[in-house]
Amino acid sequence: MSTVLYELALMGLPSDDQVREVEQHLLKGIEPFGLTLGKEVAWSTRVTSFEPSQRIAASVVFFGAEGVSDEGLKPILRHGIPIVPVASTYSRVHTEIPEILRSLNCLAYQEDGPQRVATALLECTGLLPRQRRVFVSYRRNESREAALQLFDVLSARHFDVFLDTHGIGPAEDFQAMLWHRLCDSDVLVMLDTPGYFESRWTSAEFGRALAKGISVLRVGWPNSTASARISTASRLDLDVSDIDAGTGRLTDDVVARICFQIEALRSQSHAVRGLSLFSRISQAIEQIGGNVSGVGQHKAVFANLADGKAVVVCPTVGVPTSLTLHEAVDRAPDSSVAVVYDEVGLHPDWLNHLSWLGTHIQAGRYVKAHEVAWALADWEV
Repeated sequence: MSTVLYELALMGLPSDDQVREVEQHLLKGIEPFGLTLGKEVAWSTRVTSFEPSQRIAASVVFFGAEGVSDEGLKPILRHGIPIVPVASTYSRVHTEIPEILRSLNCLAYQEDGPQRVATALLECTGLLPRQRRVFVSYRRNESREAALQLFDVLSARHFDVFLDTHGIGPAEDFQAMLWHRLCDSDVLVMLDTPGYFESRWTSAEFGRALAKGISVLRVGWPNSTASARISTASRLDLDVSDIDAGTGRLTDDVVARICFQIEALRSQSHAVRGLSLFSRISQAIEQIGGNVSGVGQHKAVFANLADGKAVVVCPTVGVPTSLTLHEAVDRAPDSSVAVVYDEVGLHPDWLNHLSWLGTHIQAGRYVKAHEVAWALADWEV
């Protein structure tokens, strides 16, 4: 059942020791997720070109050296794939890193070490994000036990799982918080029982996941007819033997298949939604006469505006937090920073919180996705 879910590449001129050290830390980093380097996580070393699928999350680390070639870098930057430049020390960035990458935040191998390089690669693909979230959509009277089972299994696999009976506290606005958590999810798992689309709420959960570009995995019950609405969803159809008639729980084999498909969909979701935001930001910058000079860690877009100002635009998939802004500013301490997010569906109190932060923190600002061109046209921080 093995297939490529993520693509990583090492370019430039690393030493044999550096290749081995980074690989060792990558192996440790992906082990908790049940993934294998060279199988589900493709790993290419010392390549001069890199053309991953646009539907798979990918990232590159580039080891600089004096006189190193920049061959193959332009297409990678043009496609919005993050590149992590690595110099031997920070004092040698200008002699070891090609000019095309110098606008990006660099790491220094002697100071940061192989673990930080490996972690940066995994963060850029989304394998080590702060969010690793799944939303389980189901009808309580038809698939409650299966939903609880998936909650337990996915939680054990380091996913943050939203289940309506577990994820909303007392006195919360139930629906507002539910939509907020949906917006912060990577994958919606719909347990498609016969009455799934008869419920207003599960029907809306499915539709709004599509509206936000969230990947959907349809787990179809044996006696459920697939709706025409699920044409874009990934599908896993169950047989009668896949469900214990007495308990309503799924077999271990089915649960393993579901977990694997969620991981694959999460990679696709991360890649597609990230590329969509990158495209919107690039178009907005060009629309007001600016240009994009590169893409760095966490898909940060390095832009030059028409008036000569430089700004780092950080696209954020899901719900931004105060930590999102903190980390974006921390990664570009000498730059003006904009954190771009899609506000549709976020809890009103959270939007007020972001507005307050944007007013009181001067190092960076939040920008709504549909207002990027408008905000950058008169950018002051």
